Amino acid sequence: MGYRDLTGRIVTWAGFLASAIWTTIASADTAEISRRTANIDGKELPVFVYQPRACAAPSILIIFHGNSRTARSYLRGSIPLADEGCFSVYAPRFSKESFPNWAYHRGGLLRAGKLRPEEEWTVEMIGDLVDWAQEQNGDPDAPVYLFGHSAGGQFLSRVAAYAMPDEVARIIIANPSTYVLPTDEEQIPYGYGGMPDSFQPDRRLREYLAAPVTIYLGQKDTGRKSLVTTDEAMRQGDNRLTRGERTYEMARKIAESRGLPFNWRLVRAEDVGHSARGMLQAQTIGRAMGF
Repeated sequence: MGYRDLTGRIVTWAGFLASAIWTTIASADTAEISRRTANIDGKELPVFVYQPRACAAPSILIIFHGNSRTARSYLRGSIPLADEGCFSVYAPRFSKESFPNWAYHRGGLLRAGKLRPEEEWTVEMIGDLVDWAQEQNGDPDAPVYLFGHSAGGQFLSRVAAYAMPDEVARIIIANPSTYVLPTDEEQIPYGYGGMPDSFQPDRRLREYLAAPVTIYLGQKDTGRKSLVTTDEAMRQGDNRLTRGERTYEMARKIAESRGLPFNWRLVRAEDVGHSARGMLQAQTIGRAMGF
């Protein structure tokens, strides 16, 4: 599918990104990036913001960083896409002090093995963060896309599975170590097992399969550096590429066998390993975002 650029000319996503990478990557180091503060559920989140050049009505791209917690660096990697695709980019930083791994990577559902009250889940912050970004953007109807890489992908898997905001056009889960599997044979936060009936796990599972989710995988992301190797993770596969492919196929088959709506897509970025910048600047990013 093509994309209409600022002059009204129809170009392919592959075409505009090839041009974007060469014409704007050098300017990324000098791009004007602001820092704002979002007060979400009583917590202050620093958010790095980039506004695209010469774009009157930008869509919104919210980027979720990996274990490095380098939100500003992640934002810089998205600048070619922002400029050529007309996206205002918001990159919140979830500090390790305020959001340790259980609260960020795994969504804050459990602490020390105990289920927390739903209103305290970190994933529940994202609906309000989306509203905040739309307000900052000056357009409450602007399409919103969520992109998370590595630990950010783990986090967005939990958002999609347990607290998907209605306003999101597509959620792109890129190269995470673990996923939420659409089954009650795995315990939360890796599945729907152990979720009380009052949380309506069957409804949440149906909504998960129907959500506009992209599993976005680097074709060369087969290494084991920083790979989660817990028992739950290893049951998903030996590396990130295999885990993503298996999760997608599992979800597709479950939806098909139960006659449920299924709106996921699987996209692979050739010649890309475990790199957020590589995934954001790959020619396949348009397909990953649903264009």
